[in-house]
Amino acid sequence: MKRGTTDLCLVLAVDKPSGMTSHDVVSRARRIFGEKRIGHTGTLDPLASGVLPLCVGPATRLDQFLTGHDKSYVVSVVFGAATDTDDCDGEVIRTGVVPDEVFDPFFASVFVGGLVGKSKQLPPVYSATKACDAARKGRVIDLAPRDIEVYSAELLGIGGADGTEPARWDIAFKVSKGTYIRALARDIGNSLGCPAHVGALRRTAAGAIGIADCVTLEVLEEMGERSALDPLKVLGMRFIYLDDAAAARVRNGNPLDGRAVELFERRSVDPAAELCACTAGVRPSCEPPQNGEVVALVADNRIVALYEYHVDKGRFAPRCVFPIGVSRGCSDL
Repeated sequence: MKRGTTDLCLVLAVDKPSGMTSHDVVSRARRIFGEKRIGHTGTLDPLASGVLPLCVGPATRLDQFLTGHDKSYVVSVVFGAATDTDDCDGEVIRTGVVPDEVFDPFFASVFVGGLVGKSKQLPPVYSATKACDAARKGRVIDLAPRDIEVYSAELLGIGGADGTEPARWDIAFKVSKGTYIRALARDIGNSLGCPAHVGALRRTAAGAIGIADCVTLEVLEEMGERSALDPLKVLGMRFIYLDDAAAARVRNGNPLDGRAVELFERRSVDPAAELCACTAGVRPSCEPPQNGEVVALVADNRIVALYEYHVDKGRFAPRCVFPIGVSRGCSDL
């Protein structure tokens, strides 16, 4: 299908296969939808698989509100060799002997648990940002340490004890934005006096989007816009329902009186409960709007705008307006 512009405006998530770049996935989606305005909201390295959110059509304006979330991964940290990219796609630059304690389940579990907390991290030279392009072109770049936080770290298993494969720890991480899992693997090896790198990586969650919310590229081919997610769940914002008159004013960018609207929020429930017909998916919010808070405005089951609250004026003002509205998929909340 020829790529141009369509009347599509939606958010979805792809389970990116290993071996493809994030841009490859975007290009495939552009062909599927015939829409050139498609972007992803968090780069994954070619090696990595898993959650890759996409915005289609005018919904690409939501990008700034969908990046910077906490993320979860399952990673295989391979011991005995360091590479120039800190993963198995790179060239081996150093090898070393694997310490015996790597194969000790108690030691490994305690060590991995000790990774939880705040720290400074030096990003890999080959990062998933613009620095990656500079490094691959041979330019020297300055990567300053950044603040990161590991919220949880769980040892899932140990491999290679029988000598039939390289020594390996499989670890589940939940980390703050800007955390490089390849750098965590590198630093784990350095702490143990043994070079290490990422052998496999899968992103299992990005903000509120989990693997269960994703579709494969093959399913995306079949389902198309029926793959849309509810952006209210993805954004995690409180929201306001608009009647026809208010929606017309919002589409023209007019402010909203904070005293004349009611805020709602999604209930925090597990996926099974959320699918139960007897469970109300939303509830009125008891907290007043906070200064600078961004909320979603809903009309005809579409997000028609994002507005920011200004406490000094007691009103909401537009941040993003979507004339055709962002689809909420199959949601009827």
